Amino acid sequence: MNRRLLLAFATLSVLAVTAGCTGIFGGDQISDKQLEGDGNATYDWNTTADVTLNITSGEYQAVYDFSNRSQLKIFERESLGEETPVNVGTVRFRYRNGTVVTLNQSQVKRTNSRTVFTLPSREGKLAYTAPHRGKSFSTPTYVEGSYEVVLPRGMRVGTPILSQVRPDADQTEQLDGRVHIAWAEVTADNVVVRYYLARDLLIFAAVIAAGVLVALLGLAYFRLQIRQLEREREELGLNVDTDGDEFDQGPPPGMG
Repeated sequence: MNRRLLLAFATLSVLAVTAGCTGIFGGDQISDKQLEGDGNATYDWNTTADVTLNITSGEYQAVYDFSNRSQLKIFERESLGEETPVNVGTVRFRYRNGTVVTLNQSQVKRTNSRTVFTLPSREGKLAYTAPHRGKSFSTPTYVEGSYEVVLPRGMRVGTPILSQVRPDADQTEQLDGRVHIAWAEVTADNVVVRYYLARDLLIFAAVIAAGVLVALLGLAYFRLQIRQLEREREELGLNVDTDGDEFDQGPPPGMG
């Protein structure tokens, strides 16, 4: 009985060590089902920028237009600056002739800190989806070139306190209710966009207006209190006019 327990314990230990090594050495694979994603998923292949990042509710779609490239490695930064692989899904590649294929496990691998795409052709477009939350978006610039970020419907930039675009965009325009931010050439290490819901601007303006109103009322109350104190001093005779006081008539006779 003891031998059986020891054998079971040894087996569990081996499995635990194996699982640990898998995580340490980056052997975590992405399933073909995840790469296939929704069979009806579509991408905008008619993008004109080298990199297009389309942010929607809960995720974003990335489309990279490649020329003479065989591999792409992507990552994201955690709150403490740690680099981790991007959890991608619905990965597609479009050849120059228009043929679209799904990349498989051998072409999309996850290492300890990177998600690595091995492209089926050196020319074409790579597209994938990845999760996203919140009202800010940032990505390392894995490739240099032109970039375009499309914000979720109803989101805006332009108010300094509520939004930020870094580096400065070359063009910002609204098309079909969505804001498009474009850069002709990005050489910075990261693209960062912080945005706000359109109605947030109205709430912000209302808060500022309420703050100004409170400040004006406080100032009016303060001045009213000062005037009331001045009247009370006059009533008590504390505000005595010293003009013409006998002590201001000059020195005594003979000491002038």
